[in-house]
Amino acid sequence: MSKLATAAKRLVLGRPFRSDRLAHTLLPKRIALPVFASDALSSVAYAPEEIFLTLSVAGLSAYSFAPWIGVVVALVMLVVVASYRQNVHAYPSGGGDYEVATTNLGRYFGLTVASALLVDYILTVAVSTASGIANIGSALPFIGEHKVLFCLLVIGLLTAMNLRGIRESGAAFAIPTYGFMVGVIGMVIWGVVRALSGADLRAESAGFQLHAETSMTGIAFAFLILRSFSSGCAALTGVEAISNGVPAFRKPKSRNAATTLLMMGLVAVVMLIGIISLAILTKVNFADDPATQLIGAPAGYQQKTILAQIAAAVFSNFPPAFYYISFVTGIILVLAANTAFNGFPVLGSILAQDRYLPRQLHTRGDRLAFSNGILFLAALAVVLIVAFDAEVTRLIQLYIVGVFVSFTCSQAGMIRHWNRLLATEEDKSVRARMRRSQVINTIGLVCTGAVLIVVLITKFAAGAWIAIAAMAAIFALMTAIRKHYDTVAAELRMAEAERDNAVMPSRNHAIVLVSKLHLPTLRALSYAKATRPDVLEAVTVNVDDADTRDLVAEWDRQAFRTPLKVIESPYREITKPVLDYVKRVRTDNPRDVVTVFLPEYVVGHWWEQLLHNQSALRLKGRLLFQPGVMVTSVPWQLASAKDRGEPNRVVSPGQIRRGLDTPIEKRKTRT
Repeated sequence: MSKLATAAKRLVLGRPFRSDRLAHTLLPKRIALPVFASDALSSVAYAPEEIFLTLSVAGLSAYSFAPWIGVVVALVMLVVVASYRQNVHAYPSGGGDYEVATTNLGRYFGLTVASALLVDYILTVAVSTASGIANIGSALPFIGEHKVLFCLLVIGLLTAMNLRGIRESGAAFAIPTYGFMVGVIGMVIWGVVRALSGADLRAESAGFQLHAETSMTGIAFAFLILRSFSSGCAALTGVEAISNGVPAFRKPKSRNAATTLLMMGLVAVVMLIGIISLAILTKVNFADDPATQLIGAPAGYQQKTILAQIAAAVFSNFPPAFYYISFVTGIILVLAANTAFNGFPVLGSILAQDRYLPRQLHTRGDRLAFSNGILFLAALAVVLIVAFDAEVTRLIQLYIVGVFVSFTCSQAGMIRHWNRLLATEEDKSVRARMRRSQVINTIGLVCTGAVLIVVLITKFAAGAWIAIAAMAAIFALMTAIRKHYDTVAAELRMAEAERDNAVMPSRNHAIVLVSKLHLPTLRALSYAKATRPDVLEAVTVNVDDADTRDLVAEWDRQAFRTPLKVIESPYREITKPVLDYVKRVRTDNPRDVVTVFLPEYVVGHWWEQLLHNQSALRLKGRLLFQPGVMVTSVPWQLASAKDRGEPNRVVSPGQIRRGLDTPIEKRKTRT
């Protein structure tokens, strides 16, 4: 069974990598772009959709504000990209916003950023996967009807690919990412060419009338515009991933990361503005509730995504291009989750190293990926997909709160970073460069802080409170984990006086637990005697009078010098009588250490484990909590396990009587 499991693991993950091959897994810019930027690039597929969806509440006239909202979102994105280019140069270790905030603002700001990023990464997987399946479902209705199932399958596939290692998964994801970029930019160019040539580009929803759910003026309409802007800012998600993934780049790491960040920002802005412009040009009508808002739509009308409607209009004379756009958009949205699969485990490892998360998240797996972090992220994303029925509109309300919290804290931290360096730097050219960087980060702080306020005001009641509550819970959990690790470290740290006056146990009282007089028991007795304890006794628990009498008679017949003590158990328990006896030994001799030897079977199949060792496991679990008590397992390999190691060496009762009473010095001489 173990060999079969190992073979299956190798099939899914591939052969393990040696630690010294870590440098070979580093990424060039052409692979790093699809690995770390797929989230930010793919966000332009649903960010315009959310802008139009929010504006649809006020009717068709509100769509005239969409281009201006898109321009403001694009400007904010360029500011954030410019700001993060300063981050990757100043902090190339991979801590990203967490390291910036912790170093410059303190541990609590750092934990706030970390909790925000962890929530954002989990939501990235859920939102990207759900949106990708929705886009593919626009072309294949069967997938749209079973979106939860397909989302779970996709998350499973992404998990397996990331467990194989970052370079291998990056190479696999490069083609669809570049395919999406070429497809969308090509669609924008071709759409503009056709429009300039006089072609009538009309989306399938252009003939419908968009019914306003309510009439909005004044403050209410301004609130709607702000909410639409905050939804459109989903296009900025993923920008921070590169700053967290700098260690994965080839040298020079900072420069390559900054270049990749700039390329990502420029491409994302071009695609965002292009999609919004084509949506206006093709007269797309996109509603939250098509059945009531789209007047003239046929009964049972299934609303396609905005990108799918634009592609159908632009490529009306070439249908294969429509299917290409639909599928490549769905794939890139699905693969956008890969950004989180690369960012979350790295951040989790850093937090685990700082003792804010379990230490299991710190180490790399067989393929030099942070396997535990990948599995943890996948599990949490699955919970969200199932809980929210893979509905993008519901999930998106939880989104972007966390990322703008991290944006804002990071920019504030960078301003303090430059202030600290400027206080000691005397070179004028270096100071001028620092001042320029500080101005960029200040503009970034103002922009991201303003967007964060808008997001909190407009999205809190719509579901953002869930993300805020999750951030608070993670913050409290990380604080509790750190407190636990600090407490354990303080408890285990030996003071100077304790080192000098360490008191050794006065004696070692050894107890061999006996259930039957068979080969495992003989081995346990042999090993216990070889440790040369001051007191050695065998103990059995009387749960059946007849069996106990037979055991005592056989023990006396073999004439062992080690006494066999019988503990009565009127309620046929084993664990409690043994615990009580061990406690009595410790109470009578507080300075003695008690060593309990447990004979255990080693089996070759998982199902055999269910049939053996249950009493031993319970005893070990309880004895480990007893102060001054050591527990030693003495294994005996059964036939099913012998092919995995050396055969058991059979020890007879006579050998125990003769050999174990021989002094150790003579035994060594004979050997």
